[in-house]
Amino acid sequence: MDSDSVPQEITTLVGREVYTNNGVFLGEVEDLRLNLDTQQVTGLALHGLNQELFAEEQANARGVIIPYRWVQSVGDVVIVNDLAERVQQAKDEDSEVAA
Repeated sequence: MDSDSVPQEITTLVGREVYTNNGVFLGEVEDLRLNLDTQQVTGLALHGLNQELFAEEQANARGVIIPYRWVQSVGDVVIVNDLAERVQQAKDEDSEVAA
């Protein structure tokens, strides 16, 4: 975080849409995972997930938690690196090999 920037309340993240840096919608921030000892956000809990990317997760859970270290920027939306897309592509490739 830039030392000149003004800290924001973490609740301002709730409700923001999350996209990869390639413009792929992942979901909406529902909650935050916090490390109370270090007073840092460690993850974003998403709901309203992109069904193409998270079909299996939606069938088994309410949402997913992505590590906060994936976040590249926060503004009107949250931008994360494309690792989430790459993880899903690897899952798809594994399921094709198993078939």
